[in-house]
Amino acid sequence: MFTRYEPSLLMLTVATGAVDGVSYLALDRVFTGNMTGNVLFIGFGLAGVANLPVVNNLVALLAFMLGAVLAARLTRGASDPVRLPRAGLAVLVCGTALTLLLAGLWLGTGAPDEIRMVLITGLLALVLGAQAAAVRQIGIRDLSTVVVTMSMVHLAADSRLAGGAGGAWWRRFGAIAAMGLGALVSAILTLRVSGAAALLLSGLVMAAGTAMIAVVRRREARTAVDSADPTS
Repeated sequence: MFTRYEPSLLMLTVATGAVDGVSYLALDRVFTGNMTGNVLFIGFGLAGVANLPVVNNLVALLAFMLGAVLAARLTRGASDPVRLPRAGLAVLVCGTALTLLLAGLWLGTGAPDEIRMVLITGLLALVLGAQAAAVRQIGIRDLSTVVVTMSMVHLAADSRLAGGAGGAWWRRFGAIAAMGLGALVSAILTLRVSGAAALLLSGLVMAAGTAMIAVVRRREARTAVDSADPTS
């Protein structure tokens, strides 16, 4: 059914948009995937802009970087015959499990207090930082799953309007639409139901994307084995 990584990465991008919707609307105006926004918020807060959670944004920023470091250490130098090493898939599975666990705890214990809010923020940022570093091994630069700024740049700069060939436009536009769709659905759920329900949906979408990646990875590995077998 799935033979390419793009659909699964788009699914993870939807999940990131959804998680960011939860973190911004239910965790005191913090992004857990879009670090550009956090850097700006930290700058605004240090300048004296009122009601900006500088500490929460800083926690998200540092946790995201820590997640990326850990995932990069685990996947660096892997010798798997596929683009995403086994360790990378393990990172995605663990991140999905942690997201679903946080959603379940949130549903069971009610709205988090300030300390738990910071803890949830940090853990979600850790998950998305690790996710971004893990899928980087796949090598599709237009689909980082956590940010779409460069997707927009590539879409515009390579378009026919700009004199380019217009290649890979569907993938780049898909990344933008996926992020927006995740944020839209998450915002509706957060505002009309709860942040916990939106986070649960985010985790389920993340699980679907991870499962799709596992299928593609397995088929890629099988193809590599068949190609290496002189009798095939």
